[in-house]
Amino acid sequence: MTTVQEQDVIELLLAQHQQIKALFTRVRQSTGETREQAFQELVRLLAVHESAEEQVVHPAARDDAGDAVVDSRLAEENEAKRALAELYDLGTGAPGFDDRFTAFEAAVLSHALHEEQEEFPLLRTRTDPARLVRMAGAVRAAEAVSPTKPHPGTGENPVVNMIAGPPVAIFDKMRDAVQEWRRSQAD
Repeated sequence: MTTVQEQDVIELLLAQHQQIKALFTRVRQSTGETREQAFQELVRLLAVHESAEEQVVHPAARDDAGDAVVDSRLAEENEAKRALAELYDLGTGAPGFDDRFTAFEAAVLSHALHEEQEEFPLLRTRTDPARLVRMAGAVRAAEAVSPTKPHPGTGENPVVNMIAGPPVAIFDKMRDAVQEWRRSQAD
């Protein structure tokens, strides 16, 4: 079993892809508060995952996978941010949520498959293994200061994400804490 210190960036991202798939299933199969909690967890994971990929993985993959592959993944991620923000604003109990969520799930899973088949194999074969391990640490660091909600206006530029990400992340985490406190008061 690989320890966190030994895990490379591709292993980390593949594990997150599995978590994302499991959360999609939990949202689809649950109702009420359980569904809302699963959706909030999915929103948080997708937001930090995509932000970290945009800051660390895609810039590194440009040399290995090429501009066309990376630009396609960035466009998919930007579209996913917009769709996720709309779903977040809509709420899990709203009419039309299920149909939009199903379409969103299909797009995200297609995006993950493209990364796994086009970007990750080239990154794996053309990047020094020690660098891939260091990149996993950089992804974890980027996730720690990434927004926990989708912010489509930030775009897909890694520099914009690094500048705007931490202040937006602080706001998101404060909002998350207040919402959690409110939920605890209602119980």
